[in-house]
Amino acid sequence: MRRYNIWRPILLVAVALLTNNLVTTLATLFGMSPDAASSLGYIAMVIAALIAFNRMRKPNRK
Repeated sequence: MRRYNIWRPILLVAVALLTNNLVTTLATLFGMSPDAASSLGYIAMVIAALIAFNRMRKPNRK
């Protein structure tokens, strides 16, 4: 397990959970039902996790 970075998976999970929490809270604040807000938060969480994962996979160009 050479060159394994422990911070990447932690950052990925943190981005996904924070996105879910933020979108669910905002959707509930704007008047959505809790079930619909939770579904919207889950969709946003998956999208944010995919974007973060793709950005982490790309090599850094100098």
